[in-house]
Amino acid sequence: MRRVVHATPDQVWDVLSDGWLYPLFVVGATRMRDVDDEWPAPGARLHHSVGVWPATVDDTTSVLECDPPKRLKLRARVWPAGAAEVTFELAEHPEGTEVTILEDASHGPARFIPSLVRVPMLDWRNSETLRRFAYVAERRR
Repeated sequence: MRRVVHATPDQVWDVLSDGWLYPLFVVGATRMRDVDDEWPAPGARLHHSVGVWPATVDDTTSVLECDPPKRLKLRARVWPAGAAEVTFELAEHPEGTEVTILEDASHGPARFIPSLVRVPMLDWRNSETLRRFAYVAERRR
């Protein structure tokens, strides 16, 4: 899933590197409980809640790879459903920055949902996440 964000790669990276902003754009994220001081260094974690009250789940997202301002690869956990690997890729674009999200289930029961069902759900989620992300990044300039 891709979207052009009308902001420079550094401005877009500023949003990705501020862990406290994730509930503003990640679909399903309800609140941020804590952000490791090292975020977004590999191994650093976001401590978040997912869902709608009263059915929220507290869990974490950790950084697998970080290459500022080009790439951020995460492992997002939402147990008991499982975990997903999510990669944000940033590329310069004549109108700003092209942001790509690649996501798929990597651990737990969610891996066993057939791709025919899983992929359209992730596409919808990531399309909305990118819409929200652009809104945040374009207004922080």
